[in-house]
Amino acid sequence: QLKLVESGGGLVQPGGSLRLSCVASGLALESSAIAWFRQAPGKEREGISCINNDDGSTYYEDPVKGRFTISRDNAKSTVYLQMNNLKPEDTAVYYCAADGLFYCSGYATASNFNAWGQGTQVTVSS
Repeated sequence: QLKLVESGGGLVQPGGSLRLSCVASGLALESSAIAWFRQAPGKEREGISCINNDDGSTYYEDPVKGRFTISRDNAKSTVYLQMNNLKPEDTAVYYCAADGLFYCSGYATASNFNAWGQGTQVTVSS
């Protein structure tokens, strides 16, 4: 059974950095595109980044472009989200998602993924 577990969240000051990890079990990581989503209080879950299964192509939504970097280590079955220059508006629960897309086309639509982690809280505040 596919399982995703996120970690690395926490409280950070504006301008700070965090690196989130998503460890997958029960799935060959290279068989699926992996995406990161986030959900702030009172808002819908939004896709922010994705990495292709084969060539490692990466995609970002405008709010995080240039500040966040997604990467994957298939040998460790882990996908990372390096978040730099964090802003208060980045405060949210962050989720990784897999199993549903082979490539990242359509990744920002949550219903395209069948497997989700439990989420990790990121709070950006002074």
